[in-house]
Amino acid sequence: MNKNLHMKNPLFVLSQYVLPHHMISRLTGYLAETRIGWLKNLLINAFIQRFQVDMRDAQIEQAEGYEHFNAFFTRALKEDARPLSGGQAEVLSPCDGCVSQVGRISQGRIIQAKGHSFSLIDLLGGDLQQAEPFMGGHFATLYLSPRDYHRVHMPVTGTLREMVYVPGRLFSVNQRTAEGVPGLFARNERVVCFFDTEYGPMAMILVGAMIVASIETVWAGLVTPPKRILRRFRYNESAPTPIHLEKGAEMGRFKLGSTVILLFGADALTWSDTLKPQRPLRMGESLGQARMPE
Repeated sequence: MNKNLHMKNPLFVLSQYVLPHHMISRLTGYLAETRIGWLKNLLINAFIQRFQVDMRDAQIEQAEGYEHFNAFFTRALKEDARPLSGGQAEVLSPCDGCVSQVGRISQGRIIQAKGHSFSLIDLLGGDLQQAEPFMGGHFATLYLSPRDYHRVHMPVTGTLREMVYVPGRLFSVNQRTAEGVPGLFARNERVVCFFDTEYGPMAMILVGAMIVASIETVWAGLVTPPKRILRRFRYNESAPTPIHLEKGAEMGRFKLGSTVILLFGADALTWSDTLKPQRPLRMGESLGQARMPE
């Protein structure tokens, strides 16, 4: 390994502990909302060039067409840009990005990186009852890079049961930090969404990160609140208008990128054999096959 690279990694990880995460993220958020024409065009074009963003799939391909940077970052795609894969039992990728880790939840812990794991209960906000259905189950951690499409969609059809905002830090979530910060995803700010599906319970966790200005859902809008305290929002399935989302429908978005973690029960699915760490993904691709409960 290159000696300079080897030295940079510990320094990069160490810097994550001392930086004022929330201040940096909020300041970035203000800049990302600017409507000063020349400035927002400069920011968007510089970002496209720096991260080699492919704008051919976007409904609006030119920087000048967006009212501010956040509108560009959460841009809609053309109608046929992300076709949904396969048959009824396919579990779809909820986002563009790449696989960070995938596998079984063993003894209540989820693999983060080689030599690191974190607690399922901690990830879900400390509620053992909510964690129980996923003990021995399946997880997939999907990383969204800056160049990716940043809307998040449903991997299967589901009805929302509960949403939990869990306060925390805003460490970067790239590979270097995952390998160097213990319990990274159970320490960062996150929004946990519990769904009932025909394959049993499913949880989708939208994890915040450095300079992620906010996390939104289609039913609640901006979730990341000004007061960083744990909050639970319960939804009644028998309500006049239960929140029911079809497979492939948008469920949320990041204003600046991060990570999605999917959780399913022990007998709910089989991940595809091709689903390996660092494999690139596009929203709508098959992640595996779901199974109906017996």
